[in-house]
Amino acid sequence: MKKFVALSVITSVALLSACASPSNSGSVYRAGQTQNEQSVRMGVVESVREVTIEKGQSGVGTAAGAALGGIAAGSSIGGGNGAVAAGIVGAIAGGLIGQKVEGNMNQKRGLEITVRLDNGEMKAIVQEADEYFRAGERVRLLSNGRTTRVTH
Repeated sequence: MKKFVALSVITSVALLSACASPSNSGSVYRAGQTQNEQSVRMGVVESVREVTIEKGQSGVGTAAGAALGGIAAGSSIGGGNGAVAAGIVGAIAGGLIGQKVEGNMNQKRGLEITVRLDNGEMKAIVQEADEYFRAGERVRLLSNGRTTRVTH
């Protein structure tokens, strides 16, 4: 029963950490970004390139995988030293698998959008690929001094 509770807690933490990553979408604003003035510049899309946005890893996937692998292997294989050795091997394998799973969950499709502003300057902005842009389209660049997003 204790193993089931530990497994449930670890799984819950891993799932919650995957949900906590902020969006890099041009259409999503966090609460602290509302009612703040932004400068608006107009331009034309020069090119669009698909990219991958990697949000990094927190280590939760590795830790959760190691714990699950160690518990599963250690409790189901042999006894005494055999169970300890199996637990270590299970923890290493589980950690590697957990790291890979977390890495895959933290990747999103993105776009690198190159825009020629009306003043002739060229700007490139990377954001999530939730809105599509084509070369020649007229767009707005919204900037608050730190974040810039491309919108129609």
